[in-house]
Amino acid sequence: MPDADVIVLGAGAAGLLCAAEAGRRGRKVLVADHAERPGRKILISGGGRSNFTNLHTQPENFVSANPNFARSALARYTPQDFVALVEQHRIPYHEKTLGQLFCDRSAQDIVTLLERECAATGNVHLQLATRVLSAEHTGTEFLVRIEGGARRGDLRAPALVVATGGLSIPKIGATDIGYRIARNFGVPIIATRPALVPLTLASPDLSLWSEISGVSTPVTASTREGAQRVAFTEKLLFTHRGLSGPAILQVSTYLADPAEVTLDLAPGRTVFSPTDPRRSPRTQSAAASLLREHLPSRLADRWLTRNAPASWSNAALQGLETKLHTWRLKPCGTEGYSKAEVTAGGVDTRALDARTMQARALPGLFFIGEVVDVTGWLGGYNFQWAWASGAAAGRSL
Repeated sequence: MPDADVIVLGAGAAGLLCAAEAGRRGRKVLVADHAERPGRKILISGGGRSNFTNLHTQPENFVSANPNFARSALARYTPQDFVALVEQHRIPYHEKTLGQLFCDRSAQDIVTLLERECAATGNVHLQLATRVLSAEHTGTEFLVRIEGGARRGDLRAPALVVATGGLSIPKIGATDIGYRIARNFGVPIIATRPALVPLTLASPDLSLWSEISGVSTPVTASTREGAQRVAFTEKLLFTHRGLSGPAILQVSTYLADPAEVTLDLAPGRTVFSPTDPRRSPRTQSAAASLLREHLPSRLADRWLTRNAPASWSNAALQGLETKLHTWRLKPCGTEGYSKAEVTAGGVDTRALDARTMQARALPGLFFIGEVVDVTGWLGGYNFQWAWASGAAAGRSL
């Protein structure tokens, strides 16, 4: 006898919403997770207040080897759909910047919402503190081998949803089990890498810029993805190991290998101009005073010491202005999965049905959320992908 109609591996954002949707359709759902409580990544997100969606979500806000894959799910479960759920549960929230929505109180409100949605169906059972060892298909059903938890032995069901997340933040239990399950079923994997992650520098850049660790300033950070330039205007933060802040986290998603990052330190502003007497310093001291009007003093002084021209001619001033808007740095790597907010790469979407998240080669097998090769920008987009992909699978079970 099967233990349920559906086994969902992972009690995170995607897994819980999928379970609630499937339970609402009358399916008996068993959700297994290694953690002792559900939604651990939700709880630490957004500084503990969960940036649970972004009002401006579009397919263009996601990175994937198959860029059009996310369109269907995102169109059928929108930010407004999840906001309606938040309002239905009377959770107070607010918009910060750029369409980012946060809980007023705590991220626990979102976890409680998902738990209540699952419980309301009467069809969803959570089995926590359960480690998944492997999964196989017997020809008629899926068999999931586990250890720990209240229910011992193998779990059996005709449908299996893999919502195990990625490799980011291993301190809360992230593992590669989702990728191992995919490979076991012959589902291809796009190479994974840390994303939304701080970048590291090597000397001499590191020794120079680590000394102003903690300094932050608005910039436009850009890099190239093939022939296309991608750019984000947000804050840059210098760290003791390199570069961080929202602008850097955003561009990191596009860096499959350490690559050059271009920084505009004064986006939309003119600092030095040989044709404007107010912006035409003729000594380094005068230039430093002018630059401090636009940048934090420690950054202004250090940057100018590194880039000051040999003379203060008109051509030199114009060159300094150009360099200020096109400062190039080459990271040597990232701070890895321990500091990455998400994992880029994952289950190859070309092996999945875009409407249902079901594996094309094996009916009944689904992959949703971060384990899939769909990575959102910083600012609530990855949660929206979790809701959208979870709803797509849950409504098709």
